[in-house]
Amino acid sequence: MKQPINIYEVHLGSWRRYEGEFPKYREIAIDLAKYCKEMGFSHVELLPIMEHPLDESWGYQVTGFFSSTSRYGTPRDFQFFVDHMHQEGIGVILDWVPGHFPMDEFSLSQFDGSPLYEYEDARMSLHPHWHTAVFNYGRKEVTNFLIASALFWHEKFHIDGIRVDAVASILYLDYGRKEGEWIPNSDGTNINYEAVEFLKHLNQVVHERFPGTLMFAEESTTFSGVTHSDGLGFDLKWNMGWMNDTLRYFSKEPQYRKFYQEELTFSLHYAFTENFACVLSHDEVVHEKKSILAKMPGSDEEKFANVRLLYSYMLCHPGKNLIFMGAEIGQWREWSIKGVLNWELLKYPLHQGLQQCFKDFNFFYRKSRALWEKDYTWKGYEWIDDSTVQNGVLSYVRTDGKEKLICIHNFSPTHHARYFVALENVQGVREVLNTDAAQYGGANQLNHDIEIKEQGFYVRLAGLATLICEID
Repeated sequence: MKQPINIYEVHLGSWRRYEGEFPKYREIAIDLAKYCKEMGFSHVELLPIMEHPLDESWGYQVTGFFSSTSRYGTPRDFQFFVDHMHQEGIGVILDWVPGHFPMDEFSLSQFDGSPLYEYEDARMSLHPHWHTAVFNYGRKEVTNFLIASALFWHEKFHIDGIRVDAVASILYLDYGRKEGEWIPNSDGTNINYEAVEFLKHLNQVVHERFPGTLMFAEESTTFSGVTHSDGLGFDLKWNMGWMNDTLRYFSKEPQYRKFYQEELTFSLHYAFTENFACVLSHDEVVHEKKSILAKMPGSDEEKFANVRLLYSYMLCHPGKNLIFMGAEIGQWREWSIKGVLNWELLKYPLHQGLQQCFKDFNFFYRKSRALWEKDYTWKGYEWIDDSTVQNGVLSYVRTDGKEKLICIHNFSPTHHARYFVALENVQGVREVLNTDAAQYGGANQLNHDIEIKEQGFYVRLAGLATLICEID
C-alpha cells in the first residue's frame, strides 16, 4: 500500500459520447487514457461494465457476471481498453456487485424454477431497498460462482482491482429491514456469518491468484477489520464517514464553520484503524444532492475556491483518493445517465483554473512520498496546532520520515496577511502549492519570501485556500 493512488471514477456511457451514441471500448480507451495521463490520475474505476438490462441502474443490477456489456463493444474490445490503459500507465479497477441481482426472468432469479442462487426464505432472499434478490452465501456453489466471476475479470482482462459494491448490505441480516422482517442468528446477532466467510474467502483466493491486485470495500458501517488480514482481508475501505462529514461541513456558510469543526476533524480519530480511501463518488452527485460545485456556498468565485480547497484537503488527508468524473471541470448540474459531462464549460476561465488545480495537485501528490508513504500510521501525520480550527484553519505535517510537508487549510473566507505557524527548529520554508494562485482562479495571495522565527514562521494565507510548504 506504499504507493500513490488517486482514482478517477468513470461511467463510460456518460463521460463522452461519439456522434450522439454510446462510446465504444476502443475509441474511449484512447481518449480516456490520454485524459487521465494528462491529469495525473493513477487509476480509473469503472461503474459496472458487466452486462445489465437497465441503463438507469448505472450497471449495479447485473445479469451477466461473466460478460462485459455489449453497449460499448465486444469482450475483445474491452480487452483492448484495459491493455491500452496499461500501456499509458493507468490502472483499471472495476465495480463488482456480488450483493444482489435483479429478478428478471432472464436473470439468475428462480433459475431452475426454485431459489437456486438466492436464499429460500423471503426474509433473507429479497433486498428491500433495490427490490432484488440476495445471493445465498451459505451455498458453496453460489459462492464459487461469485469468486469465479471475480477471478474471470482478472484472468481474462488483466484488471488491477475490484471494488465490491454495498458490502454492508452483504454483511448484515437486517440491512434495510424492519423488526420482524429478518431472521436473527441463534445468538440474536445480525451479522450474516455465511457472508463474512464468503468475503474472507474471496479476498484470500483473489490475492493468492493475483498478487498485487487491489480489493476495495464500499462498506458504510463500523464493522471491524474490513482491511485487516485477520478480518475480511480487503486492501482498502471507502471512507464513507469522511465523505459524509466533510461534504456536510463544506455545505455550511464559511463564517459558521467554526461551530462544526468536529465534522472536519473527527475522521482523524479513526483514520488509522483501517486502510481507508477518501472518496467523492458518484453517489454524492445524484438524487438532488447537487454536484460538488453546486453544494458549495457563496458566490461563483467562492464556490470554485471551496472546491479547490476540498480537493487539496482530500489529497493531503491520510488515505488513498477517488473523485467522480466532472468534479474536476466544475460540473454545475448533477450527474445523469442520460447526459454527458459539460466539456464546453472549459472555455470559461474559472473552470479552466479548477481543472488545472486538480491536475497540478494530482502530479504533486504522486511525486510527494510524504503524502502517501505512511498513509496508515500516525508516523506520517503530525498536528501543528489543532486549536487553530476555531479560526477556521487546520495545519499539520505530512511526512515519509524524510520529506516534510506543511499543509495549511483555511476553511474561512478571512485573509491572513501574517499567519503564524507554530513549528520549532525550522531552517527553511518554501511554498510549493497554493490553491489561491491566479492560474487556478484565485486572488494570487502567494508567499515568495517566508519570515522564519525561532518558534515558527509567518505566511500569507488566503481565505478558502490550501497552502502547502516544504520545510528543512
